[in-house]
Amino acid sequence: MIKSMTGFGRGEFEKNKKKISLEIKTVNHRYCEVNIRMPRKIGFLENEARNYIKQSLSRGKVDIYINYEDNAEKVENIKYNKALAQEYTKYFSMISEDFGLDNDIKVSHMSRYPDVLVIEEQEDDLDELWSILKGALDAALLQLVESRTAEGKLLKEDILIKLEIMEQSIEFIKTKVPDIIKAYKEKLENRIKDLLENPVIDESRLALEVAMFADKSCIDEEIVRLLSHIQHMRDSLKSQEAVGRKLDFLTQEMNREANTILSKANAIEISNQALDLKTVIEKIREQIQNIE
Repeated sequence: MIKSMTGFGRGEFEKNKKKISLEIKTVNHRYCEVNIRMPRKIGFLENEARNYIKQSLSRGKVDIYINYEDNAEKVENIKYNKALAQEYTKYFSMISEDFGLDNDIKVSHMSRYPDVLVIEEQEDDLDELWSILKGALDAALLQLVESRTAEGKLLKEDILIKLEIMEQSIEFIKTKVPDIIKAYKEKLENRIKDLLENPVIDESRLALEVAMFADKSCIDEEIVRLLSHIQHMRDSLKSQEAVGRKLDFLTQEMNREANTILSKANAIEISNQALDLKTVIEKIREQIQNIE
């Protein structure tokens, strides 16, 4: 299914009074480039989120804006640093002996010294945070893919119309080639008559000249290849996979054949049609730049 690289999605997910909301915006890009802005509190999930997104998107510049709200009750723990308390006690004893002072340290005093007792918040459940972020990502990606699919459908319809226009131009060229060769033959006959002032013409020489002109002007191979590329593009537009790069390559090949037809054109009608072909191919190329 053809998808555009331009889209937008929004999602949020809440669990145990912790909520993550986010927005995803995408535009066309040659590769899949993911930029994430998220609070430092959950920054450790950035790589996991980036890899998860790349499972759904193969091309495009992706900008993600993530908000995190934690309204859960905080569970705090007291941590006792026994080793540090022993150090304090040792030095208090040394000071008492050195200066003849009473060592009147009490537990209530000791507890107030730096880092002997430390209040710590309970660490967040990492699996729970990822499940919340994943839920928000799933909701946003669903919207994003739907919007990219809808725009991709419009791009596909427009490209198919342009392919039909190309086929009409090619058919016109095919019907004109025999007339052009015939006209060249008549023109050559008249020139020879004028030059020789003799109504008798060497038919074999004339046939050779016409054959050489026809060979030089022959665009049968280019037409066959161009029609083949058109059919290949139609088939690719039916694919369920990302085909943007393949379509871009096909437009390059189409343009190559159109240039060859233009260079071989010996009549204004064919030149004009070849120019029209190039114009349509360029419009297709512009549309393909937006396809994933």
